Amino acid sequence: MAHIDLGVDERKLPGINGLMTFRPETAKPLNMLAEQLLRGEHSLTAGERELIAAYVSGLNECQFCCSSHSAFAAAQLEGGMHLVDQVRADVVQAPVTAKMRALLQIAGTVRDDGRKVTTELVDAARAEGATDVEIHDTVLIAAAFCMFNRYVDGLGTLAPTDPEVYANAAQRIISVGYGAA
Repeated sequence: MAHIDLGVDERKLPGINGLMTFRPETAKPLNMLAEQLLRGEHSLTAGERELIAAYVSGLNECQFCCSSHSAFAAAQLEGGMHLVDQVRADVVQAPVTAKMRALLQIAGTVRDDGRKVTTELVDAARAEGATDVEIHDTVLIAAAFCMFNRYVDGLGTLAPTDPEVYANAAQRIISVGYGAA
């Protein structure tokens, strides 16, 4: 149960969903940010960007966000949940492109401390074909998900344990996006 009364049934609106209902005036810009970062026109696929969100959320131990964005990534990546699990377990050995690995390493560094992102990490991503926009957006996704994770966990929201809840949410996000979620 959330630390504050959200005025909703948390079983029907778990995690960030209840928070968004509680404060629609803050939900709108947060959803717009998520929509742009994760689903807007981009050289990285929506699945790859969701993978960055899932990876950072896993490092932050945010069960709701990690489960959500893992499901969202899995539904949009050829390797499905098996690939997401491999990335979360060992990003260095996971079967992703060298560019994606370099971007995930930047994301993990941002999660730890943005000041630890080095020229070497950025140069390594560039050497694997990452553009400045991809590097920028990777850093922003990682930073945004640190905020989202702390928002969800800081208010003690419900995180369902049934993977089907997240799989259903993935289909809704893929279909209508974050603004309508």
